[in-house]
Amino acid sequence: MIELKQIHHVAYRCNDAKETVEFYQRTLGMEFLVAIAEDRVPSTKEPDPYMHVFLDAGQGNILAFFELPTQPSMGRDPNTPVWCQHIAFEVSNETELLAAKTELEQQGLEVLGPVEHGIIRSIYFFDPNGHRLELTCRTGTQEQLDELKRVAPLMLEEWSQTKKAPRHAQWLHQQEFE
Repeated sequence: MIELKQIHHVAYRCNDAKETVEFYQRTLGMEFLVAIAEDRVPSTKEPDPYMHVFLDAGQGNILAFFELPTQPSMGRDPNTPVWCQHIAFEVSNETELLAAKTELEQQGLEVLGPVEHGIIRSIYFFDPNGHRLELTCRTGTQEQLDELKRVAPLMLEEWSQTKKAPRHAQWLHQQEFE
């Protein structure tokens, strides 16, 4: 069996590598680690110049971006809602979450939330490339996490058969929909 240690990096496309690095440095305090640029793709040998940048997202997590100047403009999948694809980062507690919201708003960013998710509380905003970002803090108890883990297989099986939302964990967002 394959034994994973952690995610090494997650890579997304960006419109402008410099603007993207500066945004993540300024808004989230990420350290710029590495830049790699080539005229050909090492894995496929295709001629396709790129700039590949890597940022430290904390605790060994790396967020990377590719700028591809010869490719058509970046878009998003029109069949996927904007809220669906996002990058979530964890902060230590709710005080830090609310301070981050204030700081982001002072930088001129529109921030949604905080949104209560039962076991986490989150805020949402967008980077200059249109990627949705989430900052979240844990608020749930170990008992709640254990219960979610217990019902996860039941929920997945029910969903796979009915394509209707199972109600095993409806308590997570009950306040949001009342």
